[in-house]
Amino acid sequence: MIHPSSVIAPGARLGAGVRVGPFCTIGPDAVLEDGVDLVSHVVVDGRTRIGAGTKIYPFATIGLAPQDLKYQGEDTATEIGPRCTIREHCTIHRGTVTGSGITRLGAGCLLMAVVHVAHDCAIGDNVVIANNVVMGGHVEIADQAIIGGSTAIHQFARIGTGAMVGGASGVEADVIPYGSVIGNRARLHGLNIIGLRRRGLDKTAQHRLRTAYRILFQSDGNFADRVEQVRSAAGDDPYIATILAFIDAPSKRGLIRHTTRHADDPET
Repeated sequence: MIHPSSVIAPGARLGAGVRVGPFCTIGPDAVLEDGVDLVSHVVVDGRTRIGAGTKIYPFATIGLAPQDLKYQGEDTATEIGPRCTIREHCTIHRGTVTGSGITRLGAGCLLMAVVHVAHDCAIGDNVVIANNVVMGGHVEIADQAIIGGSTAIHQFARIGTGAMVGGASGVEADVIPYGSVIGNRARLHGLNIIGLRRRGLDKTAQHRLRTAYRILFQSDGNFADRVEQVRSAAGDDPYIATILAFIDAPSKRGLIRHTTRHADDPET
């Protein structure tokens, strides 16, 4: 179904069952896979692919030029995975040639109202980003992370798998997988235990992960030595391995470190 008030440029490709509501604009290089639903007043521009079953709400813009003064109209891209929900006034900008050249959003993500995803960001699967979150270019958010409302994420920062960022935080460095950070500027307060329980992590595995966390972030001594201590004791624990791999990976921002938890902070 295509509403007569919408403008679809020649060359745009629309799959089976696509719904384009009133006053949408779709550019010539756009691909909308089967079952995509543009509720109304949505703009899809540039070389953009939107995955099957994704629903986009009014006044969202996908694939427009990045807010980067170096951008000179190069042929870069935007990719939205299947089964995503993108709420009102979200903005997702295409990549740049000085970055990866593509801005990616994985499968099954929820972007609540007024989220900004900047150029060259890479967001994994099943990520939840609450209202009014803004991120600079080149941000990486791994699978199943949750970003609280009104959070600002610095360019090049990485958010690990299953991490939780509390609302109104300013994230200026990397958040370890399964970590929980909060504050302006955000500081590490522990593990995202609530999220881990939801993933089915049993008490024994939670204990191993807590022990590794304490050695890494709450013990004395050289950090590199503590990393090796955890590595030698981790065995085949996949959660600890994920944290160690994240620490080992190249970073432009460094790691957010642990701070003392206050009584009114969320459970960690």
